[in-house]
Amino acid sequence: MHIITQRLSADSKKLVDRKSLLILELVAEDRTRSRYRFMTVEGEEVNLQLQRGIVLKEGDILADEHSKAIVLVIAKPEPVLTVTAKHPLDFLRAAYHLGNRHISLEVTESYLRLSPDSVLEDMVLQLGLTVTKETQPFQPESGAYHHHHDH
Repeated sequence: MHIITQRLSADSKKLVDRKSLLILELVAEDRTRSRYRFMTVEGEEVNLQLQRGIVLKEGDILADEHSKAIVLVIAKPEPVLTVTAKHPLDFLRAAYHLGNRHISLEVTESYLRLSPDSVLEDMVLQLGLTVTKETQPFQPESGAYHHHHDH
């Protein structure tokens, strides 16, 4: 078992040979867990003991207490609703209304993505947008008040 205590900084990541890392595929909710045991793709157990409040992202490299890189985080595909619009104003309205619900929401230039929810799906459809049910990596915004710290 590997004990993971830190996320490497952007500068440290540049020095790591990614081919030597174990792969840790996590859905969005699991990437919010700072203290948990997971299995890597290779079948090895990792025990996260990260600073509370850390939200992991695709491409993060996690290390042990000696700063030895152990794991590469990958966003595991999961069921999602992908919302698209023909008109920019419709897109903005949907982002506004979904944001008011305080849900996890991935925001890009071309789509919004959220966890499946029939009530929210109906709301977005009533606003005139297109909703596609998919299985994709989900990388929601961490929120305006979340502070990102690299260690």
